[in-house]
Amino acid sequence: MRILILGINYAPEMISIAVYSTGLAEQLAADGHNVEVVTALPYFPAWRVFDGWRGLRWRKGAGRPNLRITHCPLYVPARPTGARRILHHASFALSALPILLAAAMWRRPDLVFVVAPSMVAAPAGLLAARLAGARTWLHIQDYEVDAAFATGLIAEGSRLGRMAKGFEAWVLRRFDRISSISPQMVAKLLAKNVPEARCAELRNWADLSRITPLSGPSPLRATLGITTAHVALYSGNLANKQGLEILPAVARALVHRKDLTFVICGDGPMRAPLVEMSKGLDNIRFLPLQPVEQLSNLLGMADVHLLPQIKGAADLMLPSKMANMLASGRPILATAERHTALGIEVEGAGLLVAPGDFAAAAAALEQLLENPALRERLRTEGRARALARWDMLGVLRPLQDTFRALVREGKPRPEPLP
Repeated sequence: MRILILGINYAPEMISIAVYSTGLAEQLAADGHNVEVVTALPYFPAWRVFDGWRGLRWRKGAGRPNLRITHCPLYVPARPTGARRILHHASFALSALPILLAAAMWRRPDLVFVVAPSMVAAPAGLLAARLAGARTWLHIQDYEVDAAFATGLIAEGSRLGRMAKGFEAWVLRRFDRISSISPQMVAKLLAKNVPEARCAELRNWADLSRITPLSGPSPLRATLGITTAHVALYSGNLANKQGLEILPAVARALVHRKDLTFVICGDGPMRAPLVEMSKGLDNIRFLPLQPVEQLSNLLGMADVHLLPQIKGAADLMLPSKMANMLASGRPILATAERHTALGIEVEGAGLLVAPGDFAAAAAALEQLLENPALRERLRTEGRARALARWDMLGVLRPLQDTFRALVREGKPRPEPLP
């Protein structure tokens, strides 16, 4: 097949959605499909275009056999408010459009696969598919509009909020297939009046070849000078939709424990506020994102993984980092209700407390630290769950059969131009 992928996040970004768009493209290319990726200049999670990538120009990425990559320029706000995020995504849609049209006219993809975020770019993907006579697939990693309402970036009853909901409904009516990453997020598609026949679950995954549960202390502890017996780790994007304010509060509640270090590893808009909230605490460390080669050692450094989430966003996204946490064989402490997508995935492999309840989170963390047998039971279940549900090839190989079936439903199309 010839597959055109449109998504704002891609390698060399190292976390979140970029991991899955990159993994999808590379695996499809490795399996013999001709894949073209149209993406943005790398900027996430710092919300700053990476050094060496800046400038108003389109760049070809380092591809593999059967894989063509184009990075498009875009506006990146230093402080991503609601209106600035819309401008950010719109600038990507505009700069990606000529590349998409060229790919549609000259290489005639069989399938156009659009990743949301950014849904603002979806019409450009639809136009390219129409020109090529291709089938269309929208994959929703985050419900951007609902998340903007839940986090207060956009007021739902405002003119901008009404426009956002209308635009989302317009997009959802026009794709041949729409997927999301959990049963609860697929159920939201049905609630948004997407016919069940056009809905699918496409979960994220863990590259289990990169993550090996450690039987002893991680060598990264010594490298970073961490000498306490226990580490509670949050690693990933530092954004306002995740309820990260609870982390300094829990660290403050457990400041009397001299055997525990909190490590916050990542970057994003919430980093500076979190550092400010942590003033005066000597039990919390902030680290930059670590190289992907250190992923297994970083995850294995934790005795407990911390996975906060705000209440209003519980079924609007499923944190992509969760699969790697499970694969590391370490228990998770999550702030989520049991009936939510996150709660269902974590329960049995970790502990759950109510979102925003720092006292309950501190008590649950102490329970885990004081009970090695409980940690062992949860870590064993987490690793087994990762192997059974979250293996990369176990997700992507069946997906290719689904792609082929969708393409076969389409009408015969001309061959690509020479």
